[in-house]
Amino acid sequence: MTKPWTTSRGPIPANDADLAKARAINALLERPIEILPAKVGDPIRPFALGLWNDIRALLKPGVGVTTLRRATGAYLHSKRYFFATAQPGSMRFDLQGSPAEPVSDADRMAAQQRYQTLTHSNAPMEESMVTESVVTALPPLSKSEQIRAALLNRRR
Repeated sequence: MTKPWTTSRGPIPANDADLAKARAINALLERPIEILPAKVGDPIRPFALGLWNDIRALLKPGVGVTTLRRATGAYLHSKRYFFATAQPGSMRFDLQGSPAEPVSDADRMAAQQRYQTLTHSNAPMEESMVTESVVTALPPLSKSEQIRAALLNRRR
């Protein structure tokens, strides 16, 4: 894939899974952050670059940074977050949920590729349906992304 999307789907609404991930992040912080969705249908907003340091400063005493990193990683590496970031004209937001800067073309393309990779890896396909061109066009998942995907797909 070499062409960025040109048609926007508008704001990508949060679903129950997104809310669970947002609640998990907010539970680790001294106060909730407004950038995260609060109810089903709230838009998923891409984080501003460097926002991690602002979020980490809000960490509750006694909570490990690794726990926060895993919780934010589950949210930031979700299919719907990548979809929101890949939209044409998408913006990055600060902690208060205010627009900070547009998503760069390179970041949009990367998000678009990750979204399509996750979409194709989650869709059941018969081997006869998979063509050589589709397989070679998708970037391979890193080891950490494969582990994350396996953990997110577990049934409880």
